[in-house]
Amino acid sequence: MTAWYTDSTFYHIYPLGLTGAPKKNPYPWPEEAPAEPSDLISAPMEELLQWIPHLKRMNFTAVYIGPVFESTSHGYDTRDYRLIDRRLGNRKQFAEFVSQCHENGIRVVIDGVFNHTGREFFAFRDIMDKGSDSPYTSWYKGVSFDWNSPMGDPFGYEAWRGIWELPCLNLQNPQVKEYLKDVIRFWVSEFDIDGIRLDCANVLDFQFMRELRLLSEELKPDFWLMGEVIHGEYGRWVNDEILHSVTNYEMHKSIYSAHNDHNYFELAHNVRRLQAVGRSLYTFLDNHDEDRIASKLNNPDHLKVIYTLLYTLPGIPSVYCGSEWGIEGKRTNSSDEALRPRILPEEAREKENSELSSHIRRLGEIRKTFSALHGGSYEELFLTNRQYAFLRTAEDGSRLIIAANNDSCDVSLTLPCPCTDGWVCELLSGQRISVSSGTLSFTLLPDSGAIFCIDEVSS
Repeated sequence: MTAWYTDSTFYHIYPLGLTGAPKKNPYPWPEEAPAEPSDLISAPMEELLQWIPHLKRMNFTAVYIGPVFESTSHGYDTRDYRLIDRRLGNRKQFAEFVSQCHENGIRVVIDGVFNHTGREFFAFRDIMDKGSDSPYTSWYKGVSFDWNSPMGDPFGYEAWRGIWELPCLNLQNPQVKEYLKDVIRFWVSEFDIDGIRLDCANVLDFQFMRELRLLSEELKPDFWLMGEVIHGEYGRWVNDEILHSVTNYEMHKSIYSAHNDHNYFELAHNVRRLQAVGRSLYTFLDNHDEDRIASKLNNPDHLKVIYTLLYTLPGIPSVYCGSEWGIEGKRTNSSDEALRPRILPEEAREKENSELSSHIRRLGEIRKTFSALHGGSYEELFLTNRQYAFLRTAEDGSRLIIAANNDSCDVSLTLPCPCTDGWVCELLSGQRISVSSGTLSFTLLPDSGAIFCIDEVSS
């Protein structure tokens, strides 16, 4: 039996943008702030509850929501790891959100921003207040009183990517590691979360991640650790000792450029190469840091086939909120706001019957139903620049054949089929297609995909 996350289809929510929260945290900090505010601004967490029916109807079985830690601005400049960002709501409301997700069969994964903090985090403020007398000088990388930071501090420190609002934690310090492990214990015990996406996992200390893996197995046998990794050999992170999965940026790039360039060879090459990792990677078409897929594609007619591939290629598919109905958005040199728009839950419900949303809903239903897509093996059957077909096989022997066409004209294909004679069902259209002498012959429409159930052969 596969783990829940291998079987899951994720919905990705960036809550500060989705709910239209203030760009800067308006709450006073630290001493004047109430621990659990209820009346300074409205609580968008109540609105997030209204998204759950949409997730369920669209056949999403897990939600990655984050950041949710109390922060100063965009969510990754943490003020307090144990406080729900007060622009979103309070502890009771988030607990209710997780509880209702679980009641509807939806797992909850949050962001773990452990590489750096904001400047308002208690340990960094203590250094600002006490200088070299602070007991927290070793909590951060590169703290030195021999030079001044560009922020006007009488000391220097290492900042993530040179962004001085994000001082880097020293994850080789045992006190820091224990503090952060206690943070995870808190979120599991208080809210029963099902996993953490480790922000900036590509630069996190490997020993720290090993310790988190051991901790996760103590807290919950199926607790999921997924890391944000953009470049590198994913097997360095994804193995029995470190993480369960990482963000599959290689697939992200190859899946859209394979359509823009009419080059399925690039995509198939990456799929073959990544099979060596031997784990299910977290696959996506866009996210809160990347341009929307509808803005990346040269031809919007490719949207349906690209989602068909996302859901059927090896990996754990994730859809970024709003992209299920094809919204557009591009980042600029100075802002990610276009990628993180305000969206009302009513809009999502209104779009559920749009052509793209209906297609994605059906793909979710297929993924729920067929175990061949739950970590099943992959075999390439056919490959040209513009056509691509492969076989997925589950441990129980159930099989699906998937075919894709990125051309603007019909194409006829004949594929080897692991059954002899009869009829098989194409799951997207409901059509019955004949199988003769172990071959499956059919026509793919322009810019389309097909999913054949091989195990229900009728005469």
